[in-house]
Amino acid sequence: MRGRHPHHRERNLRRSQTEAERTLWQHLRDRRLLGYKFRRQHRIDRFYPDFVCLQARLIIELDGSQHQDRQHYDETRTRRLERLGYRVLRLWNDDVLLRTDDALAAIAASLAAPHPSRRDTFSPQRGEKE
Repeated sequence: MRGRHPHHRERNLRRSQTEAERTLWQHLRDRRLLGYKFRRQHRIDRFYPDFVCLQARLIIELDGSQHQDRQHYDETRTRRLERLGYRVLRLWNDDVLLRTDDALAAIAASLAAPHPSRRDTFSPQRGEKE
């Protein structure tokens, strides 16, 4: 997907980060959290999530008060990203700024949890794992 479109939007989004995004990035960059590589504003489909770990297929979105008015859009976007095989973790800006350790613990727990699409599933019709 990289290289097929101009990267102006990603660059602009990175330059205009919120304080919460800057704070969290200091903890995620350079594989600082459990050795996982995160990217900022990396395009996935038509979206630009705040942070993504491609290895764990985990997207982290930071939400401020403006997201209270955009719940339907956020839910639709989350469902689309989940259909593409990603998990989406939403954190409030205040949680990142005021309770950074708790936010990092939530991210670490998401990284440690098995990805839903990678778990063995039980098929009741066949009585066996798929």
